[in-house]
Amino acid sequence: MELRHATNPDQVPGMDTTELRERYLVPGLFQAGTVQAVYTHEDRVVLAGITPAAEPIAMPTYPEIRSEYFFAHREAGIVNVGAPGQIVVDGTEYALATGACLYVGRGAREVTFAGSGAGEARFYLFSAPAHTAYPTVLTEPGTGTVRELGDQETSNRRTLNQYIHENGVRSCQVVMGVTTLHTGSMWNTMPAHTHDRRTECYLYFDLPEDARVLHILGKPDETRHLVVANQEAIISPSWSVHSGVGTSAYSFVWAMAGENQSFDDMDTFPVAEMR
Repeated sequence: MELRHATNPDQVPGMDTTELRERYLVPGLFQAGTVQAVYTHEDRVVLAGITPAAEPIAMPTYPEIRSEYFFAHREAGIVNVGAPGQIVVDGTEYALATGACLYVGRGAREVTFAGSGAGEARFYLFSAPAHTAYPTVLTEPGTGTVRELGDQETSNRRTLNQYIHENGVRSCQVVMGVTTLHTGSMWNTMPAHTHDRRTECYLYFDLPEDARVLHILGKPDETRHLVVANQEAIISPSWSVHSGVGTSAYSFVWAMAGENQSFDDMDTFPVAEMR
């Protein structure tokens, strides 16, 4: 498990591209036959990419979380961004189509991941500490709370699927969903915003191999950008804006943990006021 410490906004102006990428970009999550995990002290979130090969993979525990098993004090939302696969939680099997979301609650002891043999399943996990146990729930792609946002004229027409949230699948603090941009749209999350009460992470996917997303981060009046490839994640501290524009349409998993679960608890910043 890779460990990353929290940062504050005053550090950003002095960072070069290499340091920005080391702090906030999470590449290489999906490597066949492995679990790749990153622990960030931003709200004690764990990001992981699980890529089963010929044999199923069990979710390990790690010394960094000081638990007998991974979900002893944690919960997670898991989205399959690869080919169809299966997750077994304490003996119950869940079949995850591409884009499906599985919530796993605190107390799950044995969690294993497997492919279906029809391509490489790639499971993206977002985990946070939990103080209440909620049941494991599978949400099929496109069946959560659907919100249509943006406009084609401003190149940000997008369909937002809320899966784990206060009016959907219940959790202790994880909020999670998937947003898909319509053909011809490239901008996400505009106007840009912060929510000083939650950390948010993005995983960009369905991006062509020769395409990239320019992800905007930092304080609204002191922004920076990162060039992000397909199936790479971004850690966005609570004080940072998070928005991006792609060289083509794409999808992204958004997930949050922190003070509350209100999706609309955000502080927006008009583009004209950003720097």
